[in-house]
Amino acid sequence: MNIYEKCPEFESKKFLIRLFQKEDCNDLLKVYSDKNALPFFNSDNCDGDNFYYTTKEKMEEAISFWHMAYENGWFVRLSIVDKTASSVIGTIELCLRVSEDEFNHMGILRVDVRSDYEQEDMLYDIFLLITPKFEEMLGCKGVLTKAPIYAIERIKAIQKAGFTKSEHLLIGKTGYAYDGYWTIK
Repeated sequence: MNIYEKCPEFESKKFLIRLFQKEDCNDLLKVYSDKNALPFFNSDNCDGDNFYYTTKEKMEEAISFWHMAYENGWFVRLSIVDKTASSVIGTIELCLRVSEDEFNHMGILRVDVRSDYEQEDMLYDIFLLITPKFEEMLGCKGVLTKAPIYAIERIKAIQKAGFTKSEHLLIGKTGYAYDGYWTIK
């Protein structure tokens, strides 16, 4: 399966994870303008973007960039739909890391959700739905995700999903070393 040729969908009782759509803009604006969610977004190695968008125009620009990145095979951004609420409550970013550090050829998993979804049970459902499919989608040798020390609910969720704290730092493209990564192989 090549995720850049045909993007799969993943579904559980509560969530649908699918390729983002332009129509998701209003719901995504609620996610990316949520000041309480901002500290949990992983913007490491993202050229200074912190993913805080307070206008529809800024959100549309981000969606446009995500589309270009997908078309060029840089990364894929998926929308997380809460089926009960019929709304997009966050996104997942997937990409294959090529580097000179311990995380070479691993998949990067970024999960951004509204602050009211930053709960162990919700996050566990999301991680459990996507993580087992990583190797098949990206051909990677493992998955890494970030959870800062204050992300108590997120850490409980990823530990429950099988992730362990990495002793290694992620070295960014400018040489900056990032902490707080968890892996599963």
